[in-house]
Amino acid sequence: MEERTRAYLRGRFRDHYRRTEITLPPEANEREWGYIPWTEGPKTTMVRHRSLLELGSLEDFLERKRPQHVYYSVGRYRDPGANSMSAKDWRSSDLVFDLDADHLPSVTLGEDSYAEMLEKCKDALFRLLDFLEDDFAFEDLEVVFSGGRGYHVHVRDECVQRLESDHRREIVDYVRGIGLEYDALIETETVAGLGRKTPTQRRHLSIDGGWGRRTHQRFMAYVDDLLDLEEEAALEKLQSFDGIGEGKAQATLNAARNNRAELEAGNVTVHTAVSQLAERFAGRAVEADNAPIDEPVTTDTNRLIRLPGSLHGGSALETQRIDRDDLADFDPLVDAVPETFRGHEIVVDVTRGGDVELGGDIFTVQEGDQSLPEYVAMFLMARGRAEKEKE
Repeated sequence: MEERTRAYLRGRFRDHYRRTEITLPPEANEREWGYIPWTEGPKTTMVRHRSLLELGSLEDFLERKRPQHVYYSVGRYRDPGANSMSAKDWRSSDLVFDLDADHLPSVTLGEDSYAEMLEKCKDALFRLLDFLEDDFAFEDLEVVFSGGRGYHVHVRDECVQRLESDHRREIVDYVRGIGLEYDALIETETVAGLGRKTPTQRRHLSIDGGWGRRTHQRFMAYVDDLLDLEEEAALEKLQSFDGIGEGKAQATLNAARNNRAELEAGNVTVHTAVSQLAERFAGRAVEADNAPIDEPVTTDTNRLIRLPGSLHGGSALETQRIDRDDLADFDPLVDAVPETFRGHEIVVDVTRGGDVELGGDIFTVQEGDQSLPEYVAMFLMARGRAEKEKE
């Protein structure tokens, strides 16, 4: 990045901070703060181990330093400005989840556009929130668009604040479905049958919530698709599974036809063949429904996380809090474009062209000097795809 470009970005970041009110995180004075300045060269250097007291007024700091990136710690400390983690004296930490489009199995790098990557990341975000809100019943959640490739979720319920890394690891394993065993999803019920002297054990797939519900939903969707097919097609579909031959396929199909209501209620043990088939859908549920979070972020009680309201130096988009009720309609490539950069054009030298979807429009950008809406030019410069030209 050329110095003229850096200087322009620094100046416009300052203009943004002059007109933007930043809401501090809870207990901001107990958190460590850090930032990355606009420095020359390919390497970035983090300035950290600062307390808010050392930075002074956050608004004044942002206007004065106009940093490329701004962070604060998920942890709270007695002395957040101490130079070593042990000297900081840890007290508690938020539970934070990071979803990054670059790490999603569904994203194909080099093929998916930026907009497509963010849309897939939003789908993963909803899956994560399903775990946090339904399975764990967390209530104090803050959802943030990172300004770059994904989303952060901050959990601040009192019950998580003192959890250490190994306990946070258990939460990670759960939302990722790591180590999930089908037998753990089965509930056993004692049934006294008519004419029997001794009761029998009936096994049900737990369907009220958690991974049992997800497994059951996937299984029943498959069963309903199966029952909609002609018999020959249904048998062929069943035999696509390893270990299911013609005889077992017929038994499974007959049991599904005759016991649809029982299966809907979770009684997948109506027949051994059906039970064995249902077991396969635990793995399918994990593959489709897990939340592909960046695991080290959640387990790290000292992690620094991007400040909502600040600008992302790699996109010139705003790191933005999102009200839960507004999440479905949130479009990061429209809603996170700073108002500061709207309404006028600047001239840049584009070094890498291509389509840019931003602000509700798609721009086909050619290489070379051209005048572009400033928010598009800022995005390209921040991503290393353009240099600032003299007006």
